[in-house]
Formats: sequence, structure tokens, C-alpha cells
Amino acid sequence: MMAVAAAQKNREMFAIKKSYSIENGYPSRRRSLVDDARFETIVVKQTKQTVLDEARALANDPSLECTVLQAAEQHPQDENDVLPPEGDNAVPSGTQDDETDAGLTEEEVVLQNAASASPEAEKESVRAAVVVHLRDGMANLGRILKAVETFHGTVAHIESRQSRSEGVQFDVLVKVDMARSNLLQLIRSLRQTASFGSVSLLSENTNVNVKAPWFPKHASELDGCNHLMTKYEPDLDMNHPGFADQEYRARRKEIAEIAFAYKYGDPIPHINYVDTENATWGVVFGRVKELMVKHACSEYIAVFSKLEQEKIFVKERIPQLQEMSDFLRRNTGFTLRPAAGLLTARDFLASLAFRIFQSTQYVRHVNSPYHTPEPDCIHELLGHMPLLADPSFAQFSQEIGLASLGASDEEIEKLSTVYWFTVEFGLCKEQNEVKAYGAGLLSAYGELLHAISDKPEHRAFDPASTAVQPYQDQEYQPIYYVAESFEDAKEKFRRWVSTMSRPFEVRFNPHTERVEVLDSVDKLDTLVSQLNTEILHLTNAIAKLRQPFC
Repeated sequence: MMAVAAAQKNREMFAIKKSYSIENGYPSRRRSLVDDARFETIVVKQTKQTVLDEARALANDPSLECTVLQAAEQHPQDENDVLPPEGDNAVPSGTQDDETDAGLTEEEVVLQNAASASPEAEKESVRAAVVVHLRDGMANLGRILKAVETFHGTVAHIESRQSRSEGVQFDVLVKVDMARSNLLQLIRSLRQTASFGSVSLLSENTNVNVKAPWFPKHASELDGCNHLMTKYEPDLDMNHPGFADQEYRARRKEIAEIAFAYKYGDPIPHINYVDTENATWGVVFGRVKELMVKHACSEYIAVFSKLEQEKIFVKERIPQLQEMSDFLRRNTGFTLRPAAGLLTARDFLASLAFRIFQSTQYVRHVNSPYHTPEPDCIHELLGHMPLLADPSFAQFSQEIGLASLGASDEEIEKLSTVYWFTVEFGLCKEQNEVKAYGAGLLSAYGELLHAISDKPEHRAFDPASTAVQPYQDQEYQPIYYVAESFEDAKEKFRRWVSTMSRPFEVRFNPHTERVEVLDSVDKLDTLVSQLNTEILHLTNAIAKLRQPFC
């Protein structure tokens, strides 16, 4: 329990305030999912740097030096000790590695924080990996082992390799079992020896390691992933169509509060849409239905027709999210979750991993039926929902979500950009014609007509180049990416995701509705067994289909 408490304290220490607002520096003009990701990256870095700077300032407190000196007095050193050296053995000023030796690293801050949780936590033994860079060869290996012994540690594993760093002969990895407080003293002592180029703490006991990224493993944990990006909202920006409409602003707030109160497992709240809201829906619905026959992909048209047959899509009223969610579940397993506004990019993408789409329920202003400065329910329902009911597109959306779990901030930016140029503004080929499948195109006829014209540049979809392509959210896009098919887009996306830095793979288990991290042989054995069973069923089905009729 102590380890769990320490881990929680570490996560809180590095927690990022993700409910951004104009007051906190977020630009008020209309922004996109990509801007959300970039802004979040900046705030994360700034917040983490502040935490680390404070911890390093405390670590430089002269009183802390006493612990090392006290250890030296308690454990008299001999010629092989690596306690604070003097004279010629002192580390020359300016020779320490900037990232690992200029104060505490992030791992050491986590370790120090865990040690300060309680006297018991300070003395608790943990396993850590320490990398020491030897300037003068393996002759100094004994100094490391002696230091571990001095601070009452046990060496569990040791290995070395020739170093690629200039001025360093060998890199030595030592895994030690040691009390947290002694481990901190060990690192500080090793750093003060001129024979060592630098010293790095790689990891601590996984029970208290904040470096392992947290992400939701079950849909219920999305209750904690509903951080809003406060942006182009009617009560904050005078350029919003509803800024001067007090009634509209009150209505938006009312619907947002309903979504804020939603928890996993609740029925999706029913919204009693008023006549003006239903009328706005009807105007946009009619225009989309008129244009889709010629310009939308066949998958979109097929599901749109099915929604009409089931009386979910009718011109007279806005569909309720619950009936749309039930429809999606029957067709692809996707469900909907009400959102109060625009989520952070990481939270929105994480939801897709569970085949959950976070949808707003408010409606654009009646004076601007064909354009909305942020996604409203008309955009969600007419733009996104039909294709989420297509099996191939639904799988592509989920794979984007799975790739985002545990990804770095920079990779979230790239995934958001891929999402922007595909799910929002994507085009595809269909019988040598370019058709739209992006929700931002299918729910905005002006950009739809622009996208399929010869004015913009059409490029073949390639995730690596798409992920770094600058975009335009104030005017129509100058560049659109065209996929050969959804299957082709999925295959290219999978190859690109395999190059990401995340050191583990994840999968969604449809039986438990949980995301599983594939980080052990046992988990892989279980998965292989399940896949073998599925392959057996498929093989038997093919064999039976090939049997001639008697």
C-alpha cells in the first residue's frame, strides 16, 4: 500500500492542469485538434520544468550535503571509495553532463518524492538501474561496487559495453537493491568522482515509477479524461455567432452542465431540442443529403440511407445521442459519450481506443446554420456518425486511438494531424473519382465543394508526411490527402505507428472491454492461444464453403 501511495503522490506531483482557458494563455480564436495537442505539449513542458526546478533547488540546499558527509563519517572510506573527493579527483567545473548531472533528473525527483512520503518509505528497499560512464576504463569498476557496499546495497545485475560517447570508454549498467535514501546518496557520491563521465538513474521499482505513462485501461476511466479546451465559445469571444445572444449562451451552458454530470454507465441524457434548433438541423440535413449523392464516399451514403430507414435521420428533428449510440453499437460496437465541449487531443483520441466517440449535444447558432466555429451535434451526427457505423472506418478510428495511449506529447501532435487530414478532412478514391469521407467536409458544404475541385492540391495519403503537414483552420485547406481505400489507409497507418517510440504494444480486448499492455510472455501466450482458436474457426468455415453441394 505504501508503494501505491507513493506512486499516486508522484503522479500528482507531475499532474498537468489540462482544463485550459483564455485566462491560462489559450488563444481565443477558433482552433483545431492539432492546436489543442501543440498547446498541451507546451503547458506540459512548462509545468514539468517548474516542478523539476523546484525539486532541484531543494536538492541544492546546503543541509542536504550533510547526509553525504554523515554517511562518510559512518562508513570510513578507503582508496576505492567514491565519496566526495578532493583536490585532483574533484570533477572539473563544467564537465558534467547537462541533462543527467546538472541537478536532479526527473527520475531522481520521483525517487526523492517517494522517499519523503514517510520514514518507512525512505527506508524501503527498491530496485533501480544506474548507468555509470567510465572515462578511464574498467579499472574503476571496483569503485562502483565499493560504493554500493558502502551505502548498504546489493548488486542484482551488472553489465558493460563500449561507450559511444566521446571521452568515455565504457558504459556500465548496475541494477541494485537499496533503500531509497541510500540510493540518492549513492548517485550523488558517484557524480563527484572525476573518473566517471556521468551517472544516470534509469528506473525505480515499477510500483512507484511515474515514468510508466498512465492511460485509461477501461472505458470507465474516461470519467477522468474529460478535460476541456476552452476556446471559441459564445461567452468568451465577441466574434462567435452567439456572443450577443444571451438566450443562446444560457442554452449552451445548460447543455454543457448536463454533459459534465455524465458518468460511465449512465444513460445518455435526453435533450429536448427546441424548434429553432430542430429547424437549424433541418436546413443542414437537406443540404448534406443533396450533395452526398455526388460527392460522398459509398460507405457514407449506404449508412446514411440505413439511418433514414430506421427513422433516426429525419429532417424534422435532431436525433438523440442514445438512439444513435444504440445504432452504432449494433453495427460496429462504437458507442457515444456526451461531451460538454472540446476535449484535449489526448483525451479525445484515448476515447477512440475503446470505440467510444465523445460527442457534443449543443447546436450551432440559428444565424449561422452552414458554419460552426467548433464541433456541434450537427457536425457530429451528420459528419462522423455514418462512417463510425462502417466496419472498416470504425477500425481505422480505433487504431488511431490505440496508437495514442502512452504516446509522447510530440507523437500526440502527429496523431492529431493525421486525424485532422483523414477523419476530419479526408478524401478517398472511388472508381477513379475523388470522394469525401472527412466529417469536416461532409457537414460543411462550402469546403466540400472546394475540396473536390481542382483548386487545392491532392496528395496520396502517407502518414509520415501527413503527420507533419502544416494545416489551415481559418480558411479552406490548400492540401488534401487522398486514400486509395480505407483498407489501404489502415495498412499504411499500421506501418507508420510501428515506428513510434512507445516501447510497448497495446490491444483492445472486446470480451473484457479493456486495453491490455502486451508486456509479458504470459500475456502474449494467452493472445496467441486466442488467435489460434479464431484461425481454426476461420479455416473450418473456408473448408465447409469449398465443399461441393451433394
